[in-house]
Amino acid sequence: MTTPHIAFIGGGNMAASIIGGLIADGYAPDCIHVVEPDADKRAALAEQFGIQTGADNDAVIAVAQAVVLATKPQILHEVCTAIAAAVQQHQPLIISIAAGIRSTDIARWLGGNTAIVRTMPNTPALVRSGATGLFANARVSEQQRELAESIMRAVGITLWLEEEAGLDAVTALSGSGPAYFFFIMEAMENAGKGLGLDADSARLLAIQTAFGAARLALESSEDPATLRQRVSSPGGTTERALGVLHEGGLEDLFAKAMQAARDRAAELADELGAK
Repeated sequence: MTTPHIAFIGGGNMAASIIGGLIADGYAPDCIHVVEPDADKRAALAEQFGIQTGADNDAVIAVAQAVVLATKPQILHEVCTAIAAAVQQHQPLIISIAAGIRSTDIARWLGGNTAIVRTMPNTPALVRSGATGLFANARVSEQQRELAESIMRAVGITLWLEEEAGLDAVTALSGSGPAYFFFIMEAMENAGKGLGLDADSARLLAIQTAFGAARLALESSEDPATLRQRVSSPGGTTERALGVLHEGGLEDLFAKAMQAARDRAAELADELGAK
């Protein structure tokens, strides 16, 4: 079976992470292309991964079975209109990793009748521990779905959504989620220092505890509620601490915070797509 050629429009950190994951999984470097206007970035990517790089969008679209739009959301309209003619001529699968822009707007900018998979990865993809939600429009074939999933699975887990609006919830949970955990780690670190630990010790303990808890939850067959209960001995220290968090309304705060994030994701999609 011939290896599909993949073209990345944009060579930033997320594109580099996906490329690194693909190559680590055994993907042929000569089947990966990056179009990047910055000559230094092009040279660095070519040296690091042995892939093909250039500055001509149309040339790589002509040979690619999948084109990954890896630019900043604010310039995606400009990029799409520039490549629309080539996309219409060659009809590759379009995979967008640009946050907050709906597939209908991308299709419109590209001239319509385009197979598009819109994705919402998160920043842990930079260390190949990401979580990515995916939505395919009606023109995406089963083979193209498999290709899109294999590309994004190179940097973590993938989850297909039947409705595109679900990506706003994915944005609120896993897209913004790393910041929630960083905030909790920061709060625990500061509290540890307040209890008398030195800064380095408090930081290390907070980060390692977060890592260990996440790994335990990921590898366990039990849900987080059960794992939490197992740590919370009746009358013990953990039960006392969790009682304080519950009394402070932590669950309601998380619900309100994620609702706000989801609403903002929808607002940004309206703003960015209004071109």
